[in-house]
Amino acid sequence: MPIPSAERSAPIVRSSHAQLSIILGESEKITLQTQIFNQIRSMILNGQLKGDDPMPTTRELSSQLAVSRNTAVLAYERLMAEGYIRTKPYVGTFVAPDLPDTAFLSADGGAPPVEESEETAESPSPPLGSALRTHRLADPARRRLAADFWVGRPDARSFPLKAWSHHIKNRLKAAGANLTSYNDPAGLPELRRAIAKHLAPARGVIVDPDQIVIVGGCQDGFNLVGRLLVTPGSIAAVESPCYQGAAFVFESLGATLHPAPVDEDGLDVSQLPRVKGALAYVTPSHQYPIGVTMSLQRRLELLSWATQYDAYVIEDDYDSDFRFVGSPLTALKGLDRNERVIYLGTFSKCMGPGLRLGYVVLPRRLVEAARRMKMLMNNGQSWLEQAAMADFMASGEFGRHLRRIRQLYRERRDALLNALKNHFGACEIYGEQAGMHLVWRLPAGFPSATEIEAKGLAAGVGVCSLATGSALRFDESDGDRFLMFGFVALTEREIENGVARLAEALKQSAPTGVAFA
Repeated sequence: MPIPSAERSAPIVRSSHAQLSIILGESEKITLQTQIFNQIRSMILNGQLKGDDPMPTTRELSSQLAVSRNTAVLAYERLMAEGYIRTKPYVGTFVAPDLPDTAFLSADGGAPPVEESEETAESPSPPLGSALRTHRLADPARRRLAADFWVGRPDARSFPLKAWSHHIKNRLKAAGANLTSYNDPAGLPELRRAIAKHLAPARGVIVDPDQIVIVGGCQDGFNLVGRLLVTPGSIAAVESPCYQGAAFVFESLGATLHPAPVDEDGLDVSQLPRVKGALAYVTPSHQYPIGVTMSLQRRLELLSWATQYDAYVIEDDYDSDFRFVGSPLTALKGLDRNERVIYLGTFSKCMGPGLRLGYVVLPRRLVEAARRMKMLMNNGQSWLEQAAMADFMASGEFGRHLRRIRQLYRERRDALLNALKNHFGACEIYGEQAGMHLVWRLPAGFPSATEIEAKGLAAGVGVCSLATGSALRFDESDGDRFLMFGFVALTEREIENGVARLAEALKQSAPTGVAFA
């Protein structure tokens, strides 16, 4: 007999498997499989389930909860994909003995909720920093996949190893005391000059090299700018959805996040706070994660807002080197006449994140404060990598490298668009005009992005929901209808194979009426 209550609770069943007590709310906005996933994950993180503890079978769990077996299977697939449980062939399913490093933070990056009891009320406070929300860098479950469309990872095979080795060796021969001395924390002068020379034609940004500070990638840049401008209680406006890595830095420094929605023209400037001294973080050239480009009208409105309210705008130009349609767009910084924009660039996407090289272009009034803050954060980036990059850019090899991989990545983007069309028919795609990833808005009748991600992993294909792709969602209404595909690290054959596998996996559980090409 069906349970008339809005909640259904699993009885405590004595068996050889773990005893789970799960409460499902039928009135909840999130799906039943997500509720099961969240509650089992909390049991693992809270220590109620420990490494190698046996789990009930999906058949047992579905019977206990009076849900379909497919719901239990999807919850287990997601737990397995994120490394919380594992299966032993012909034996059963168990809690993973070695949880990934990120397991001690919940899916949204915060510490998992723990109900207070007589035992926990008197327990010591959690370690300092345990409540900090952090973004995802890698997924340990994706080590051996037939095709992994992970977002933001460049192709290792395209790294200019021969030219890079040449410049490294030349600099080592003439290093002198540079390897045994402290250098300018703001960065090697030769590299700052090379960056300023590159930005003028490439992004329309005219700056003096002294306005540039070399950092260890954009994440380091967020910390530098955040420490300069964020105070407890200040407002940091962010796109909705936005990149977790930036939002969480501002939040950790005491800022109140103010989400402003994104539409086909980019950030809706009318939704920004009308207060003095706010900070706005934007990705105008290729919005992260959706991929739309901010229109010129919106850019001008944003600059006007910043001037009127004495605000600063952080422009994260993370993958602007890859524009596939039309001419490169002038950066927001290139339109700034009142010095309200702080520009962040990185070599992580065009070269590789292992180099840990990025840069911040600052308004003149902030330069000295930024140099001092950088000195407090660290004593500068590695001299050798900075020197090699300066030579690589000055020789013209950097420009040739960009042209070569831009063409390569365009071909791979085309391969992905064709594969999606061939296997799924007409798709609603965002962000295909630029960058290293595109986004597919899933049609009605398809499973959620989270469900497709789990099914893909089971078929040997990695795709990303917004959460997996380090995107912070503020509006839960349709955020799980976007599926992210990073395409630049895969060959055209790998792309076709990956999409074909994904289509086959979805065909096996496609709802009635959903058509495949």
